[in-house]
Amino acid sequence: MKNMVIDKIINNNIISAYDEQGKEVVIMGRGIGFGQRPGKPVDTSKIEKVYQIKNQTVAEQFKELLSNMPLEHIQISNDIIAYAKKHLQLKLNQNIYVTLTDHINFAIERYSQGIKPENALLWEIQRFYTQEYELGKYAVELLKERLHIQFPADEAGFIALHFVNAEYGTDLSAALKFPNLLKDILKIVMEELQIELDEQSLHYERFVTHVKFLLQRVYKKELLLEEEKELEELLSNKYKREYDCSKKVAAYIEKATETRISGVEVMYLAIHIRRVTMIEE
Repeated sequence: MKNMVIDKIINNNIISAYDEQGKEVVIMGRGIGFGQRPGKPVDTSKIEKVYQIKNQTVAEQFKELLSNMPLEHIQISNDIIAYAKKHLQLKLNQNIYVTLTDHINFAIERYSQGIKPENALLWEIQRFYTQEYELGKYAVELLKERLHIQFPADEAGFIALHFVNAEYGTDLSAALKFPNLLKDILKIVMEELQIELDEQSLHYERFVTHVKFLLQRVYKKELLLEEEKELEELLSNKYKREYDCSKKVAAYIEKATETRISGVEVMYLAIHIRRVTMIEE
């Protein structure tokens, strides 16, 4: 990180600069911008974190966001993201630096005003996004440790949704819909096939994971194309119950998202329904 040159002073603790390759970076460090000016070398001894954000729009949003935010809030958000990447090895969209930092700052402001919103999706988040919810709990514990703020479980759920958003590459409005869609899809499968699903089984976990990525493809408009007609017909004849159930699930998703589900998506969904029902039966 040598030979970096200051581009802009955002505040006393945040600057933008150009690295050795001439690429723009955002740098955080206590006092790193104090008494400095554009064109001067960066004081590398004060660097705490270097953000290399490739998307220019996201980078500009991030700089604007950080300009009037307490350094402690930025550090907490950064530490939560670093924990997610290191310990859970999550692949996250860079938007997480903007969305999570903004959310944590806003949550702290709400708390100081005595506002504690309820999370109507908390049960579904705990059930379907266990890894992300554990991250939310870690974040809540970190906020308690650093700022002595005791957030309820609802806040852990809100934070979890930001990781769902960053993990699946959707926007937050889609992430908010995912838990209820998952709950309804599982209900359709159980009612159509008259079975109870074992939430502890590996096949259940694989089925839920498949549905999560199906919903991701729906919202990103990246659905699989029609190219397995013969296999679709074979499957619909051999496993008619599961295939019919898959079609009902697809019809529900189409209605809820106003997106057409391709035949090949229906087929793969039927295969996963077959696997999970074989275990239950």
